[in-house]
Amino acid sequence: MRLLIAMGLATFTLSGCMQDLGSQGDVLARSAAKGVVNNVVASKFPGVDATPVTDCIIDNASGSEILIIAEAAVVGTSQATTDLVVDIAQRPETTRCAAGSLLGVNL
Repeated sequence: MRLLIAMGLATFTLSGCMQDLGSQGDVLARSAAKGVVNNVVASKFPGVDATPVTDCIIDNASGSEILIIAEAAVVGTSQATTDLVVDIAQRPETTRCAAGSLLGVNL
């Protein structure tokens, strides 16, 4: 129970700090989220170069989605986080970006 409370406080603190830091908070949140997204992409889409797909997912996520994903870097990835990453990956803009990145063309 104490661990759960500590993790909740860490999540609350992380999201508050990210918002208070402005553009620096955005950079930190995106960096934390990239690690989580990269792991999800590697596990859900085996054989795909995760880096360009990860970049496209991050670029097409909203600020609040990035914070949710970044929090998973602190508290661990849940099924909800994985579902969110997959949902963002399936958006038309994200799939266009990923296809273009993987093929080396601008779609």
